[in-house]
Amino acid sequence: MADGTLKNLVPLSELPVLPSVPLLASLPWLYHREGFMARMAELAERHRHVGMFRVPMPDGREPIFVGNVSLATELCDEARFEKQLFGPLVHIRDFAGDGLFTALPDEANWHKANRILSPGFSSASIDRYFPAMTSALDELLEHWRRAASTKNAGVDVVADMTKLTLETISIAGFDYRFGSFGTPELHPFLKALARALQESIDVLRRPPLFAPLYAGRRARYQRDITSMFDLVDRVIVERRLVPQEQWPKDFLSLMLAEADPKTGERLSDENIRYQILTFLIAGHETTAGLLAFTFHQLARSPELFQAVRREVDEGLGTDDAPTMKDVMSLDLVRRVLSEGLRLWPTVPSIARAAKEDTVLAGRYEVPKGRPLGLLVNAIHRDPSVWKDPLKFDPDRFLPEAVKARPSAAYKPFGIGKRACTGKHFALVEATVCVALVVRAFDFADPGPLSVAPTVSPKPKGFRLVVTPRPR
Repeated sequence: MADGTLKNLVPLSELPVLPSVPLLASLPWLYHREGFMARMAELAERHRHVGMFRVPMPDGREPIFVGNVSLATELCDEARFEKQLFGPLVHIRDFAGDGLFTALPDEANWHKANRILSPGFSSASIDRYFPAMTSALDELLEHWRRAASTKNAGVDVVADMTKLTLETISIAGFDYRFGSFGTPELHPFLKALARALQESIDVLRRPPLFAPLYAGRRARYQRDITSMFDLVDRVIVERRLVPQEQWPKDFLSLMLAEADPKTGERLSDENIRYQILTFLIAGHETTAGLLAFTFHQLARSPELFQAVRREVDEGLGTDDAPTMKDVMSLDLVRRVLSEGLRLWPTVPSIARAAKEDTVLAGRYEVPKGRPLGLLVNAIHRDPSVWKDPLKFDPDRFLPEAVKARPSAAYKPFGIGKRACTGKHFALVEATVCVALVVRAFDFADPGPLSVAPTVSPKPKGFRLVVTPRPR
């Protein structure tokens, strides 16, 4: 690098910064009725020309967020940047430990678990979990038929998608049924998990001086973690008591039976616990949000709904049980889900850190290890790449359109080697759900979308009036 260029470098401290006041830092400027990440997306739009901005926090941190595709392209360079735990993930690690989602870059268990589990999550292996998906879906469909017959105010889509995805991943993951559709209440485990996830983001917004006021909430957080550990540990112990030849073909059996092909080592029971909790967090919370947003969009778009139904009828038939091959043929359904993930990414931010001191955008000095929050919800709406970015348009995911845009413009499943291991599982699960629900029910217009301020975004107060499809 030439000396003249070096002289023109700018430290990150020169980036735009939110206003700040003593004790509260930037908190007064961070409120948004749809949550922290919605506010970050607005700020990214405001600072799109620079691409980065700083946010002083009450605990003294000053995270930097990146919000345009140009800078995202650099952050996605695996040779220069790597995943970093940041924001809620630091606290989710309290109960997900060194699982695939929350392991640190240099932790051996991530590499070991990734080598053991990746074959089980490959697209070629998903067929073995397809019965778990359709079994849970049968319960959902019957639940919605009962709800439709009572002429009530509609089904609670977010709650029901949460129950569905929890049942699916728990059956496929460790052959366990929570019985979610047998009761109007969420299972205590699910309540504990939801509270713990919400606490992981709420704690970030509390000034340290006010920490004693939240002692009760922190105590409940610890109780929730203990209760989750107890259930998962019990499942592991009970599996070990069964002769191995009787083990079901699920992820728990895979983790207990297989050794790392590189080192020959096996996962400890503690790490298996963390992996199961990771499956439950990443495998139900995010997919539930995607499905809820997708159904809201379909309910508000009659022409798109009918186009999806025609494709489903042609690909699956009007009554036949679907096969994996049938589901994989549903091109429009997959594009609808992809567009849903673009507009409402269920993991709205990814942290990246430089492996060595580097320069970003040709002018910003980035020291080794400095985390940068890549705003996925902002890059997915960057108008330099996405024409009319607020419009829902599945044709953005036609092959020629995908090929024409930068790969960094669309990152709903993460980046590089730390991208979501279960993305194929999630997309098959979501595709068959949309297909069978659209085939079975007509929707009423639920009205405008409102987003809940949760860790993983979801529609707020979304009740959908469903009517069994006339035959």
